[in-house]
Amino acid sequence: MTTTTIDRPQTGPGDTTREHRLRWLILAVIGLAQLMVVLDATIVNIALPAAQQDLGFSDADRQWVVTSYALAFGSLLLLGGRLSDLFGRRNTFVIGLVGFAGMSALGGAAVNFPMLVAARAGQGVFAALLAPAALSLLATTFTKPDERAKAFGVFGAVAGAGGAVGLLLGGVLTEWTSWRWSLYVNLVFAAVALVGAVLMIAPHRSEHRPKLDIPGTITVSAALFGIVYGFSHAESDGWSDPMTIAWLVAGALLLAVFVVIETRVAHPLLPLRIVLDRTRGGSYLAMFITGSGMFAVFLFLTFYLQTVLQYTPIVTGVAFLPMVAGMVTSATTATAVLLPRVGPRVLITTGLIVAAVGLAVLAQIDVDSAYATIILPGLVLLGLGMGMVFAPGMQGAITGVDPDDAGVASATVNTMQQVGGSIGTALLSTVAATAATGFMDGRVPSPQNAALAAVHSYTTTFWWAAAIFVVGAAISAFLLPRGLLPAPAEGGQPAMAH
Repeated sequence: MTTTTIDRPQTGPGDTTREHRLRWLILAVIGLAQLMVVLDATIVNIALPAAQQDLGFSDADRQWVVTSYALAFGSLLLLGGRLSDLFGRRNTFVIGLVGFAGMSALGGAAVNFPMLVAARAGQGVFAALLAPAALSLLATTFTKPDERAKAFGVFGAVAGAGGAVGLLLGGVLTEWTSWRWSLYVNLVFAAVALVGAVLMIAPHRSEHRPKLDIPGTITVSAALFGIVYGFSHAESDGWSDPMTIAWLVAGALLLAVFVVIETRVAHPLLPLRIVLDRTRGGSYLAMFITGSGMFAVFLFLTFYLQTVLQYTPIVTGVAFLPMVAGMVTSATTATAVLLPRVGPRVLITTGLIVAAVGLAVLAQIDVDSAYATIILPGLVLLGLGMGMVFAPGMQGAITGVDPDDAGVASATVNTMQQVGGSIGTALLSTVAATAATGFMDGRVPSPQNAALAAVHSYTTTFWWAAAIFVVGAAISAFLLPRGLLPAPAEGGQPAMAH
């Protein structure tokens, strides 16, 4: 195991280091960068119709504006996390910010479809550097258990609410300015975060720099690409399509090869001790399940609000704000108060059940549902539940990890959320399409029946997502250990979890 010197705060009573004094401002910088990465998964969705009209690409090509980001982001996250361990968290964070901003500018200035897709893929590449560096910086900046709980509560709320914020911001920018500003806005976020990072975050120095695991990196990147692409292909071409099957099988086989490689190389990309710990493994699984349900809910509820209830993009974004409020409330307040007392198992299990109840409420919608009676309470419950999963899940996922592995452990959290989102969206899109087709069997095509079929498809997906959350709650209750998270040891080094 390597040793690491980290310019980070000590937690003794005489602590006067500059970084420790500025730790809450550093949290704001890290949170802003994370918000930029997460909202980019949804902000472009609302802007897509306007971009399509402007650049003249087909409906079949449209999905690539979203998929190219997800593919690059999901497949390169583990590499990005390990690079932050090898070359310094602040350095990787800054490079990620600059590159993400540059690709956003390129996308905003796109004159044709290939240029836009290339820019979105580039955003995904630099997001894969930025996201794990942000989470590992958070872990090394906050080492006191009470402050760490609050910081992770804020970060978890940002990570969870970013998708909904993206919907609102995308609607506002598209309606009031141009679709291009859904990309240009990242320049503002990145500029503020970059100044804060350079001025406030101390460099991280490694005394011993292990070699990069090239075979593991290539294998897992190809595996994750195959899995994410396979599920994206299933969404558009169906599960029985030969290409869908081929990509998914190839991804699964490469993932198995990756596990074998990691047991045999001297400096593994993802040391298996990181995921085999029950607290961390259970937390990764919870993030995967939450991601699989959350992104699909954003997608289908957005369709319902805009196509059935005829909400404008801005009103649709505003409609999601109560969910954001619920998520922020539970992720910050409840997590800071309850996590140090009851531990992650109780919070994560309860959060998944509460979110499942919220989805069950949303499954009661019909063609003319009132927002206040069904949609609002469903969204609030969903937000409260997901906030209880995100913050303790992120904290549990990196607890007890060696400082040299903080980046790759953080990357694994993001990978699980991203791959979970891709799988959940593809799976529930197939469920929705099947439900709509089944509803129309034997019925006369008409606008009314089309609307009823659409609503039936959305309610079916909400029931499926609720079932996924219930299963996740049962698995979390079984897998996560009882008790509290281990506190960081003296000197700010994390205690090893067992």
